[in-house]
Order: sequence, then C-alpha cells, then structure tokens
Amino acid sequence: MDYYIVIPAHNEEAFITLTLESLISQTLLPKKVVIVNDNSTDKTEEIVLAYAKEYPFITLVNKKSSAIHLPGSKVIQAFNTGLESLDDQYDIMMKADADLIFPTNYFETIINHFKSDSTIGMVGGFCYIEKKGEWVLENLTDKDHIRGALKAYRKATFKQIGGLKAQMGWDTVDELLCKFYNWKVITDASLHVKHLKPTGANYNKTARYKQGEAFYTLGYGFFITAIASAKLAMMKKRPLLFIDYIKGFWKAKTAKTPLLVTSEQAKFIRTYRLKKMKEKLFK
Repeated sequence: MDYYIVIPAHNEEAFITLTLESLISQTLLPKKVVIVNDNSTDKTEEIVLAYAKEYPFITLVNKKSSAIHLPGSKVIQAFNTGLESLDDQYDIMMKADADLIFPTNYFETIINHFKSDSTIGMVGGFCYIEKKGEWVLENLTDKDHIRGALKAYRKATFKQIGGLKAQMGWDTVDELLCKFYNWKVITDASLHVKHLKPTGANYNKTARYKQGEAFYTLGYGFFITAIASAKLAMMKKRPLLFIDYIKGFWKAKTAKTPLLVTSEQAKFIRTYRLKKMKEKLFK
C-alpha cells in the first residue's frame, strides 16, 4: 500500500529536521511527502529544500497566510494546499505535524493494520512529550482517539468523510464521521511518537473560545458540551478553561454558526457520545 504524507509547517526550523530524519529512516518509506511552508520567516524552507534535493519523494509547497495561529483553520488550509499538489494514486493519506519523531517501524505498522481489515478507516499511534527528562504520554484525550498531529486515513474513508474541514473540531469530526459511515478507528499503544512542541503552546484566548464553538458545530448540544468542556479543562489541569469553552459554545449558538455535520449526523453524534459517557460511568 502506498502512503502520502502532507505536513503543514510554520517556523519549524528547530524541529523539522528531526521529523524528516525520522521519515527517511522508516522501514517502509512514503511514496510522497509534501511539506507546506506556511508563511515561515525562519529557515524552514531552506531545510526542506535540502532534503528534497536528496530525496525525490519529498517536495515543498509554499503558502502565504496569516501568522495568527488559530487551531483548525490555519493548519488544515495549509494541509489542503498540499493535498491539491498531489495526484490520486495513494492508498493511505496521512496528515502529520512538523514537530514529530516517528519510530522507524511506525508506517509499516500502520499499513499492516490497514491490510489486516478492509473496514479499518483510520489508524494512529500516541504522542509523547518530554517532562523532566522522560517521555510521557501527552494525555489530552481518550486512548481511542487519534491525535490531530498524526492522522492516517484509508483513501475510501478520506473521500467519504469529505477530507478535512478547515475549522476547529476537524480532528474530532473526522472520527465521528468514520463511526457514522461504519469505519473502524484503530489506535496502537505500541507506537510512541515524540511530540516536540506540546499541543496548544501558541493558542490564545480566542482559540480557547473556538473549542466551545467546535463543540457546537459538532452538534453536541449543551449537555454534552458541558461534560466535554469540564473533562477537557480538567485534563489540561486548567479548570477555568471550562468557562471559556461554554462562552464559545453560546457565542456560536447565538450567531447560528453553521454545523460541520448534517442534522442526521449530529443526531448520530449525540447518541454516540451519550453512549460512550454511560459506558465510562457504569463500567
């Protein structure tokens, strides 16, 4: 199975060499890797071009956009720019961040999962961050969720869910739509990926409101949003974020912000979320 990787990158000179080194060291090499240099002002472009000169499967695409980092929209707009530069001759599409170090067997293992079951739509490992000299799990989500930093999709799945939405919540709605269309989502705890820059390091208060907006656009409704907001705020060990999330939800609701999903999909998502909550409460 051939896999393509698209990597949005903005001022990643400190990390992208390590990411690219881990990619060229894979036991199963990618067919194509596209780095989208999104308005970088450092040496990101220079570093990528040096690798592209030596490794023909690596290419660079330049993109001009705002330097403001809002989660979701900026990174997926860059991803989609990279996607437009690719052909359709892939089996697996991967969106990756530019600050990751993959274990050498990462993609071979991912591909083996896809080969093992034709109903598997998404596969991913786990992100680890460095704390006090040790690499520990970046514990921001449930263990059955694939982090936005390292999403791999079967081609048919990627097409059916409509690709990636350039909006906060993209890395949740993709998995929920997989469930809606009866695709399996697989996480492999044996795959430890080093995440060199912790998630959300550059997010501001506007971005925090965006999380609440994302809960609204996913069709959660207030009850599920309140539970999800409380859980996320506690996982981040910042309880007051709960208020920002709720404010973001009501702001989106008041503005009648369009949903990321259809009414049928939103109903499925609410039912699915409530089911998962009950399972965890009574297990």
